[in-house]
Amino acid sequence: MKAAYFTARRQLEILDAPRPALQRPGDVILQVATVGVCGSDVHYYTAGRIGDQLVRYPATLGHECAGVVVEVGANVTHVNVGDRVAVDPAISCGQCDQCRAGRPHTCRNLRFLGCPGEAPGAAAEYIAIDAHCCHKIPAAMTLVQATLIEPLSVGVYAQQLANMAPDSATAVLGAGPIGLSVLMAIQAACPARIYVTDLLDNRLALANQLGARWTGQPRREDVVASITEVEPRGLDCVFECAGQQETLDQGLELLRPGGTLIMVGILEADRVSFNPNLLRRKELRIQNVRRQNACVSTAIDLVAAGKTPVDALATHHFPMEETRRAFDLVAGYEDGVVKALIHIRPQ
Repeated sequence: MKAAYFTARRQLEILDAPRPALQRPGDVILQVATVGVCGSDVHYYTAGRIGDQLVRYPATLGHECAGVVVEVGANVTHVNVGDRVAVDPAISCGQCDQCRAGRPHTCRNLRFLGCPGEAPGAAAEYIAIDAHCCHKIPAAMTLVQATLIEPLSVGVYAQQLANMAPDSATAVLGAGPIGLSVLMAIQAACPARIYVTDLLDNRLALANQLGARWTGQPRREDVVASITEVEPRGLDCVFECAGQQETLDQGLELLRPGGTLIMVGILEADRVSFNPNLLRRKELRIQNVRRQNACVSTAIDLVAAGKTPVDALATHHFPMEETRRAFDLVAGYEDGVVKALIHIRPQ
């Protein structure tokens, strides 16, 4: 079979690889249809690392995916050959203290698709994966929509952690695929006054289409002043989705006393700083978001019900042989890209 590999920083090749075989009775073999290019994938592509997770070349890649079940292990009962599925890329052990406490996303033995030293990436014609990671999708749902379930489920989890009351005021700082997924999740669960910022006008335009009350570009205006003018008491929560020191600082300034900064974006820096005076005087909370924590089924239900128009994220499509082009496009924020999708299997 064919699989995509990182072979060096900013180098990516499509190479031959052995087709995976069933090794455990609880696994399935999935014929991959579509893979999304995620910001974390791009970090590995451009920097060769995220924090202390270092790429060892050659390395497989990708975790946002959907496909068709082609083989099932002896103990698999909830999916069958021929089922179309969305995939939760986090493979938890189910036995450790974190799994038993309802936190499989911080499993002590977690393996994540395409993560260095953990599980093979999804950008391949076939993958073997724990059947519990596979979620059947409705007949009317496309495999592109199923691939977009993964980023949407991160947005759903972030929204759940916020525990927002009706008529809350909030901001989403960073309108990439995750920020827009947060926006859609808020709109579906708890309509709120949502303020969105980003450096790219096409993403702000999309945020407006998806229900943002206001959008702003921080290189053209003081977004903190603009939002504070409308919300002088401050915001109930802020979703930081850009992974930048600048947006962390803006989030603290925008929050009301007792508000919550929800850190969703992946930071490239090993260290960031917070203004301790703002944190103390306002008694602010900081909540990190680690992936999607069992929110895939909820995300599928939202898309099936027409409450989250995820198709709007899919701006660019590439065949497998153009995977490197897709990564370069996303890494350079070129051509108005929001989400690039790689079609492993011709649609």
